[in-house]
Amino acid sequence: MPTRTARTAWNGTLQEGSGQVELSSSKVGTYEVSFPKRAAEEADGTTSPEELIAAAHSSCFAMALSNEIGKAGGTPQSLEVSADVTLGQKDGGPHITKIAITVRGEVEGLDAAGFEQAAQAAKAGCPVSKALAGVDEISLDASLES
Repeated sequence: MPTRTARTAWNGTLQEGSGQVELSSSKVGTYEVSFPKRAAEEADGTTSPEELIAAAHSSCFAMALSNEIGKAGGTPQSLEVSADVTLGQKDGGPHITKIAITVRGEVEGLDAAGFEQAAQAAKAGCPVSKALAGVDEISLDASLES
């Protein structure tokens, strides 16, 4: 299996500095990062480690769920997955306190219970979920659309 690489160039202090994160393996882009914007409600054109984790988690979960649906005898028509990653405080410092995964799917060959079972298996088996096992809470809201 391949190794993927991202790189960040940072200048300045935590509060006044900023950086650029580059998705080096895919070369799809370089994005601005800064701690004040990371901690603010509005991202204002910058990304954050939490947003990048959300992107990684939602895409990994979608792949894992597609696989689990197939293993259960279903055929995914469409999956809409979002991940909300919350940065909070724990033990006096910043900590990812919660990840909420929401998935809405159109699937042939599975009922709602089968879809929920596949979603729970995807949550447990997704490599990014496993890597994020130290997060206090990872929740899942899965609904089969008709």
